[in-house]
Amino acid sequence: MTLAALQMWIVGASIIVVVVMYALERFSIEMVSITAIGFYLVLFHVYPVEGVRFGASEILSGFANPALITILALLVVGQGMFQTGAMETPSRFLANLHERQPTGTMVGLFLFVMVISAFINNTPVVIMFIPILASIAGRVGTSPSGVMMPLSYVSILAGMVTMIGSSTNLLVADVLSQETDMELGFFTQTPLGLILAAVGLLYLATIGRKLTPERVPPENASGTGRQYIAQIEITVGHPHEGDAPVAGMFARFNTVIVRMVQRGNQTFLPPFSDEAALTAGDILTLAATRSALSDLLTSDANLLSSMLRTGADEHQDNPAGELALTEAVIAPNGRFVGQTLSTIGFRSHTGCIVLGIERKAQMVRKPLAQIRLQAGDDLLIFGARKDLSALRHDRDLLVLLWSMSEVPDIRRAWIARLIFGGIIVLAVSGLLPVLHAALAGAIAMIATHCLNPRQAVRALDFRIFLLIGAAFAMGGALQAVGAADLIAQSAVTVAMPYGPMGFLIGLFGVVALLTNVLSNAATAVLFAPIAVRASEAFATTPDEQSKLAIAAVLTVIYAANCSFATPIAYQTNLLVMGPGHYKFLDYARVGGPLILLLWLAFALTAPYVLGI
Repeated sequence: MTLAALQMWIVGASIIVVVVMYALERFSIEMVSITAIGFYLVLFHVYPVEGVRFGASEILSGFANPALITILALLVVGQGMFQTGAMETPSRFLANLHERQPTGTMVGLFLFVMVISAFINNTPVVIMFIPILASIAGRVGTSPSGVMMPLSYVSILAGMVTMIGSSTNLLVADVLSQETDMELGFFTQTPLGLILAAVGLLYLATIGRKLTPERVPPENASGTGRQYIAQIEITVGHPHEGDAPVAGMFARFNTVIVRMVQRGNQTFLPPFSDEAALTAGDILTLAATRSALSDLLTSDANLLSSMLRTGADEHQDNPAGELALTEAVIAPNGRFVGQTLSTIGFRSHTGCIVLGIERKAQMVRKPLAQIRLQAGDDLLIFGARKDLSALRHDRDLLVLLWSMSEVPDIRRAWIARLIFGGIIVLAVSGLLPVLHAALAGAIAMIATHCLNPRQAVRALDFRIFLLIGAAFAMGGALQAVGAADLIAQSAVTVAMPYGPMGFLIGLFGVVALLTNVLSNAATAVLFAPIAVRASEAFATTPDEQSKLAIAAVLTVIYAANCSFATPIAYQTNLLVMGPGHYKFLDYARVGGPLILLLWLAFALTAPYVLGI
């Protein structure tokens, strides 16, 4: 056996082993990826490929690939959207609509994703809808894993419909123009593409829906059933200024109960009369669960500022750093027992704000600052994460750090929305490539304090980073040793005896398989020229040759867009892997049958649509 043949077998076997290890998950994806990269570095250093430059630079080139940098930058942008709660308003609207018309809302949402993904790059589309769908899933108490994978698949299916639906389509069209004098039109692929996309959507709505894993059970907020006594101040321009009671209650506070309205020296108790209509300066004492108070903090920027200012000596309503909520219990025999929050000077000493007090079996109707603390009182505390963590050294408080949860700072939501909108506009209009627009957006998110550098670093998924790097190393190795060319030529040779349609069906199957191991762009560019040249063997006239060449490149386009069976097949699969908490094998379980179904649909409809 020659060295070239040995290298080919070693590379092929190594890729099979890596994919199996990804699927079995005996070892982490990070460990398998870095091991594969290290193996190729050693292999091609000791046994270099004759006549081909494939060394460390080429093996590690995936880490500098624009697609990887784009994904990482968009992850930072997405974290900025989360930290500011920029998607809270649309997600609340969609969640409320989903509660009334769940099926119609989800169908409309996914059809909208399908339409816009057919005309613009689907990566920013998926980025835009990930936080919306995650928020809807959280609000209705379902797992986000049920919607994240379909989101990616719908955007990929849209790439089959128009020429600009995917960058892969443009690459294949360029190959056709180079190999022949023909060009694909904007809607040349649309008729058969719509059929395949419709079949895919039907699968996702039925069989795929049942196969999609419920990977993460819904998480319930700590203490959601306990009622805290909380307090807010109605300021000028406050969203609840002017609210009047209906049947003795304030109906617009639908998630909390108003227990008392303090207006100077005048106190109003329920049932409230018409004269208790809220005016600027009123202080409301509320009874609310932790989740309801958290929702108040993220519902309106003015309301958040007023809650932060209530009871403060100074208008210091901007705690520095990442905002969070936690719970703490008043320790027995501590110095806080019998004291009020105002006499302790809790805010000035700790930098944190007590949003609510929960006392077992008692409902207190007093302003928050006048409640005398008792041993065992549960305080709901809000502030910067660093200040909350510092409370653990206070012996008079038993801080439950396990209950800490992040709170979006929605006062910067409009900045995050502007940055995100700018990215979309720049990318769609073509003024800047997606890479440049995403990097500029990530830098702008940090520069405008929508998130800090630590939060930005935390958004960078190291698993995705290594996974893409390993995928490019495997794809490069396949091409360097000639294995990719051998697979392509063998597939064409086997299909030849079955006529042009048999050739196209076989071509579809091979490309659809390899596009889930290599990148879809690399697979399409590899097979497109082979498909064009092979189609010439079936043609007897120039017209037949033109028709078969176009049919062959369209087959490559449709098959290369079948990137459903692995997370490394397409970047949107990687984008939803984290939010959906998917495992490597989940993609094969849902995407594998989808590929087979699309292959069958192509075999049944292509002869009529393509006229072969």
